[in-house]
Amino acid sequence: MREILSRIREACRERGLDPPARATVYRLLDSLPGPSYRVGDLPAPVREALYNLVPDSVVPGRQVAFYCVNYGRLAAVCFAAGLPWLAIRQALRMRGHRRRSRGLLEAVARVRGI
Repeated sequence: MREILSRIREACRERGLDPPARATVYRLLDSLPGPSYRVGDLPAPVREALYNLVPDSVVPGRQVAFYCVNYGRLAAVCFAAGLPWLAIRQALRMRGHRRRSRGLLEAVARVRGI
């Protein structure tokens, strides 16, 4: 986040603009679409975690991370841990995490500096 905020401030200064507040940037991150994945292209353990979706479904990365840590086996959790940081951040903001799954996702975020 520090690097992103620094780049935004620099770009704003170059253009003679006031940089946005940190909270504004965080709100933007929560509203961005982020990466999406076609279920049929994902590894088998991840497809199993997304148990209620057909192979042609396109799923936001945050939902893939959420389902992997809540319903997936270890291989699915490992896949989720390697998703882009935006998907993990947005997954943390989702409701309905199981308690232990939420803790696992928080640990992934902490290790990755999210």
